[in-house]
Parts: sequence; structure tokens; C-alpha cells
Amino acid sequence: MHLLYSSLKLLEVHHLKNLLEAEGIRCQIRNELLSRLAGEIPFTECAPELWLLDDCDLERARRVVSDFGRAPVPRPPWRCPACGEALEGQFSACWHCGAPRPES
Repeated sequence: MHLLYSSLKLLEVHHLKNLLEAEGIRCQIRNELLSRLAGEIPFTECAPELWLLDDCDLERARRVVSDFGRAPVPRPPWRCPACGEALEGQFSACWHCGAPRPES
């Protein structure tokens, strides 16, 4: 087992766990309930931790963790080929007709 990530933000740890599991990387969260003891014990020891279960996934898991903090690359606006609606770059489908964004 290998410690991958630790944060005082439990939501962030759960989101990263979901990203790893979507890639087929098994992991678990430890110290999830210790945040309730912050103040009684040092807050740095209360932080939820994300642990990798299989060390052979370490390199893939590190890539997912490093990509986690990066901002998405902005995409240019596009026009729906089905209905002609003008859409902002972050949309992957047309909000008007539901057609997917063309790959190019």
C-alpha cells in the first residue's frame, strides 16, 4: 500500500478516489472520520488520506493525481452541426438539440 494523497478537504479526497476508480485503480480512504477530532489532536493528523491498494498501479495513479490539480484547457466556441446553435467551448453537447460536439 502507498499513500497517494492527503487533504483536509474530504470532498476533494472522495472526488480523487472516484477519478482513480474510474481508471480501474483500487484505493481506499483512511482517517475519514478523524476530522471530528480536530482540536483534540493535531489537525495535520486528522486529514483524510487516499491510499493505493496495489503498488503496480502506482505510476498510473500518480498521473491521475497530478492531472487532478490542473485547470482544464479551454476549448474554442463551436456551432452545432445539427441545429446551428452557437455554443461556448466548455460544452460537449448542444444544449438545444443534444447533438454531440464534433471531434475536430
